[in-house]
Amino acid sequence: MGALTVLYLILPFPLAFIIHDAEEVMVQHRWMLRHRESLISKFPRLERIIEHLSGLSTLSFAVAALEELIVLFLATQWILIDGWFATEIWSALFIAFSIHLLVHIGQGIVVRGYVPGLVTSILLLPYSYFGMQSIWNYMSITEIIIWGLAGIVFMVVNLWFAHWIGLKAGR
Repeated sequence: MGALTVLYLILPFPLAFIIHDAEEVMVQHRWMLRHRESLISKFPRLERIIEHLSGLSTLSFAVAALEELIVLFLATQWILIDGWFATEIWSALFIAFSIHLLVHIGQGIVVRGYVPGLVTSILLLPYSYFGMQSIWNYMSITEIIIWGLAGIVFMVVNLWFAHWIGLKAGR
């Protein structure tokens, strides 16, 4: 990836994450407590997840977000020093983040209203599109699928780990 890509796409990624997660951190706990019962009644199969998210304090959620931010800073540093598979690793994280934004938008559609992270997800769509277009120009479709799946798996595992750390720190 060229110097302009680094300047316009790679370096802003941690900032985009901070902006998005700041919205989530600020409203997640109060929103979950306020909507917990209605969510459980609408989505009884998700009760365990809803209860878990309702149990995350603002501090717990912030600590979890900080852990994820550290991962993004490390990936950004790795690509800046042109480490082994740096572009692929960074792309995997970016694809997972972009899908995460789409999940928030999908949640808003399903809930038919605001969900934590929705506003910044919508605002970050052009950035996400630009990033995905850059990845598309750099990788084959097979590589995008492989690294995208790797990013999603990593995101799920790391989200579990981040929430575990957040719960430990929030107690």
